Amino acid sequence: MKSLKYLNKYLWKYRYRLILGVLFVGISNIFAIYPAQVIREAFDAVAQSDELKSIAEASEAIDTEETPEISFFTSFTENMSLGEALLFFAGLVLLLALLQGIFTFFTRQTIIIMSRLIEYDLKNEIYQHYQELSMSFYKKNNTGDIMNRISEDVTRVRMYLGPGIMYTINLLVRFALVVAVMVSIDLELTLYALAPLPVLSILIYYISNKINLKSEVVQRHLSRLSTFSQESFSGIRIIKSFVKEKYMNESLDKEAEEYKSKNLDLVRLEAFFAPVMMMLIGLSTILTVYIGGLKAIEGEISLGNIAEFIIYVNMLTWPVTALGWVTSIIQRAAASQERVNEFLQTKPDIQNPSDEPFELKGKITFKDVSFVYPESGTLALDKISFEVKPGETLAIIGRTGAGKSTIADLICRLFDANEGEVLIDDKNIKEINLNALRSEIGYVPQEVFLFSDSIRNNISFGITEEVVPIERIEEAAKKAVIHHSIAEFPKKYDTELGERGITLSGGQKQRISIARAIIDEPHILIFDDCLSAVDTETEEKILNNLKPLMKQRSTVIISHRISSVQHADQILVLEEGRLIEKGKHNELIEQKGVYYETYQKQLLEDEEA
Repeated sequence: MKSLKYLNKYLWKYRYRLILGVLFVGISNIFAIYPAQVIREAFDAVAQSDELKSIAEASEAIDTEETPEISFFTSFTENMSLGEALLFFAGLVLLLALLQGIFTFFTRQTIIIMSRLIEYDLKNEIYQHYQELSMSFYKKNNTGDIMNRISEDVTRVRMYLGPGIMYTINLLVRFALVVAVMVSIDLELTLYALAPLPVLSILIYYISNKINLKSEVVQRHLSRLSTFSQESFSGIRIIKSFVKEKYMNESLDKEAEEYKSKNLDLVRLEAFFAPVMMMLIGLSTILTVYIGGLKAIEGEISLGNIAEFIIYVNMLTWPVTALGWVTSIIQRAAASQERVNEFLQTKPDIQNPSDEPFELKGKITFKDVSFVYPESGTLALDKISFEVKPGETLAIIGRTGAGKSTIADLICRLFDANEGEVLIDDKNIKEINLNALRSEIGYVPQEVFLFSDSIRNNISFGITEEVVPIERIEEAAKKAVIHHSIAEFPKKYDTELGERGITLSGGQKQRISIARAIIDEPHILIFDDCLSAVDTETEEKILNNLKPLMKQRSTVIISHRISSVQHADQILVLEEGRLIEKGKHNELIEQKGVYYETYQKQLLEDEEA
């Protein structure tokens, strides 16, 4: 239950709904108790009628001292015939049941709706926290598990906040009211009727612990299954290309079979629990009839009291039976909330140091920067130093894994350097308002990502304005040399893209990403190998279109192609995280080093093509 303490702040937020819910539970249970008393009076009325009839036939005098105590119901119906009295009692039971139903409805409208509101708030809190977590978090955790905690786990927590709390309160209130009435009638009969309940409590305690452990195992396997499904759908192209549908189906069957096996273990435990509880409650009814019958023969209680007690025992049947179900709900919720808390308590590695406004000009400085990826321990950068002034273009080339994209990540402060300093406008990047920094960076990553939305919304994604003029979107698309392609679509800029832009070619996706990066005209532009899927002619057009924009901004171009970087003001050549060459295109050609060799190879490839 410790993990569920996190939800207390939400219970306090919606405390008035909870208080009203408790009040309605009490009122509905009061109306639930009275029908049993009405039925007792009806039974006694029938019994007394038969007794008086037999006495009249025997011509025996009625001793007024032995006449049963006259209750409110008896005095009210004394002038009625037996049939009229029974109709009156039946109508009264119906009225009380209706009133109970109305207040039960009010109970659900307060407590159950409260649980839905908390579910909404909790999901929003988790989603917002996900947005604040660093990139390292997403590298350590798979997407299926992340999604499962915000969906399945929160749903189980909601069951605790709604039905769990409602039925627990109902049990406590009903138990207190019913037992108090039963004791007032006959203490001994009450003890016999409630005798099986301590055994039931011990059974619930023992089994609930096992339910908790099995619930955790089930949730872990569900996360694995969700991850497998998500990866299968995301990689459907690869699966079909390699004709691996059968293999993936078999793998899914294996995962699903394991999940089913663990779930069945839990179900079997719960299936054993329910009939045992019903047996113990049935034992209460048997004891009530037997002991109550003996007492009625001795004249200690009336036949109506036996009927009343049976109704009270049955009134406790559902709450006590629900106790096992509620226990299971709470145990599952505790296991799920513990998983949720694990992520909510995860602190982002990169935190915003200040909310003060920061007017960024675009100067970028690296001073002996080294970086090691925490997940793998790989040295990505080793004492890298350079400077880019506003209006200058820095180009970075190197083999795969040389550390090129890591420099882009450090400029965006997706990671922090292990050694050295990254300066923006001569100020340490760790001291700058993180939101202000990133809002002034137009970043086109190596792995292009487009949302399942219209082209218009994908291009205007980074703009805070609610309505972006179409002319502004078209202008950005023209600079990225994608406007003509979009204009050929039937719905043009309102064309809906498939997941991750699957309906577009690789080059089209890259150019839309470039349009998205430049539309807001940020002070820093970063192009991470974003022209690899376009032909040389289109690449040249894009770079020529961007030249007026790049003259006023700091630009970082990461590429494998010499043609993309040869006009840069400064070119860095990286190899295994080290800076091995640095200079302009002509200077590097004259050095006849790695850059020169790469240039010669690409010239030869272009000639052969």
